[in-house]
Amino acid sequence: MSLIGVVWRKEVLENLRDRRTMLSSLVFGPLFAPIMFSVMIHIIVNQAVSSAQEELDVPTIGAERAPNLAEFLRARGINATTDHGLTELEQAAEAVRHDQYDLVIVIDPDFGETFTERSAARVTVVFDRSSSRDSGRAQRVQNVLNAYSQQIGALRLLARGLSPDLVRPILVDEYDVSTPAGRSALVLGVLTYFLLFATLVGGLHVAIDTTAGERERKSLEPLLTTPISRTRLLTGKIAATATFMLFSLALTLAGFTVALRFVPLEQLGMSSGFGLPTALAAFGILAPIAPLGATLLTLVASFTKSYKEAQTYLGLLLLVPTLPVIVATLLNVEASPALMWIPSMSQHLLVTALIKAEPVDPVMLAESVLSTLAIGGVLGFIAARLYKREGLLG
Repeated sequence: MSLIGVVWRKEVLENLRDRRTMLSSLVFGPLFAPIMFSVMIHIIVNQAVSSAQEELDVPTIGAERAPNLAEFLRARGINATTDHGLTELEQAAEAVRHDQYDLVIVIDPDFGETFTERSAARVTVVFDRSSSRDSGRAQRVQNVLNAYSQQIGALRLLARGLSPDLVRPILVDEYDVSTPAGRSALVLGVLTYFLLFATLVGGLHVAIDTTAGERERKSLEPLLTTPISRTRLLTGKIAATATFMLFSLALTLAGFTVALRFVPLEQLGMSSGFGLPTALAAFGILAPIAPLGATLLTLVASFTKSYKEAQTYLGLLLLVPTLPVIVATLLNVEASPALMWIPSMSQHLLVTALIKAEPVDPVMLAESVLSTLAIGGVLGFIAARLYKREGLLG
């Protein structure tokens, strides 16, 4: 163990002296990810809140044909403007298509006559569905128009002495059992991806430097002549890489803990309980990824001949551990004992439970830790066998 400690200390000190590596792996990554994530969430929240509350000036063709409808829209923050120069539906479509206007309301020329006859009068909302902002605003306008339609329909039934409930044979009530913390997982569900990626990136340059880097600098051969077995030498290098990964994970968690305090999730009916206790628990859940990732990166880097070649292969390799997280997020996978044997996916599911303020099953946690460490151990055994081959210096 003392010899492994010597190798570990050597690799850690050598990489700490490389300021560019430290800045890229332990400063930019852990700081940039929380800042980028919080800015992204800020933009999403601001767009959602502003689209629901901001005053909208919507060009309206034929507003004079439906003054009550125009007033209904105005009372709900939607101003039907008439100084737009548009006179027909095709002109409105061209204006929206060429980004002259976000959306246009077109009231049918026969609106007044049809409305008086108590028939269905037509109103068209012209918008571009491929634009998320325009689509959100159009949905808001459509909701207000539907509310006006329902109100007029109810009044027409009452005028005939009928109850509006006749056209609503079923009343659908919502019973939302989610909590503000649980709803926050819809936004914070990708947090695990950033944490895993930052962890792996934190040890990327170390794994390359301790293998391909030393081979390229011709310092590996003298190192192998020292009185230490190659297994202990490899273990020390993997331990150094894992150390930098854990440090990167801790910094990233600290960055997210601070950044999420300034994210206004409350405006969306959510809450973030990602404080210090949650961050510590997340660190314990994600920590086993460090030795697994360090072993995997070191194993692959051992086959490369140069620093540049190692960067190419390991850059692509970083995508592999994050793929299960992407799959779990897209398919909304629920935690189960069987999934705890899949590294990165099990960590994602457990951290998501923390975000939702749900209790973490200790049995699932133990399965996740043991399976991740076991796979890392198998990879370490393979790496040790390959490290003994004579072609290592070739």
